[in-house]
Amino acid sequence: MSVELQLPDLPPPFSTLAAPHRHSAVIEGSEFLAFAERADSPPEALAQLAALRTRYPDATHHCWAYQIGPLYRFSDDGEPGGTAGAPMLRAIGGQGVDRVMVVVVRYYGGTKLGTGGLVRAYGGTAAECLRTAPRVLVRGRVTLRVGVGFGHLSALYHLLGSVDAVRGEEEFTAAGVLLPVSLYPEDAPAFAQAMRDATSGGATVAVVDSV
Repeated sequence: MSVELQLPDLPPPFSTLAAPHRHSAVIEGSEFLAFAERADSPPEALAQLAALRTRYPDATHHCWAYQIGPLYRFSDDGEPGGTAGAPMLRAIGGQGVDRVMVVVVRYYGGTKLGTGGLVRAYGGTAAECLRTAPRVLVRGRVTLRVGVGFGHLSALYHLLGSVDAVRGEEEFTAAGVLLPVSLYPEDAPAFAQAMRDATSGGATVAVVDSV
């Protein structure tokens, strides 16, 4: 008998940064230090900003922008309106990444860049930082709760080794083991069917949630 799973709708995959990244440039005597890092919430993004303000307390400006799904914010931090934060936000969109915070720290070098020059400096430095940063594609997973008797533990572990699965914490019961397993949605039905086949229908497989 085939296994029917009601899989939840998952959010679309997105590209984000695999690790924090830095890029620097000197433009007309001013030093621009760009920092980009993944941020999954506004408080996380603002914590990154606070850390950089502490690290570079003597900088002239700490301009920033973040994009976290539908949420976004930016700041010119004293630069003329629209010359820093907004170009940085456009750089995030132009690089096709999400859940990202970008901070550009400027040390003024004595030469005014003008409105257009500031837009190019902040937007360009942010874009280059993001362009050269390592990336990762984040895809949603579904979590299955698998139950097997003690006699079928080896079958469970063997099947887990054949798919890209993230194992949760085992829960031992009088009848056997319950184990949360997170899989990509395209792998879940075949895994559930293989689990039932390997245990002659003795395994239980239920959808718990998505991550």
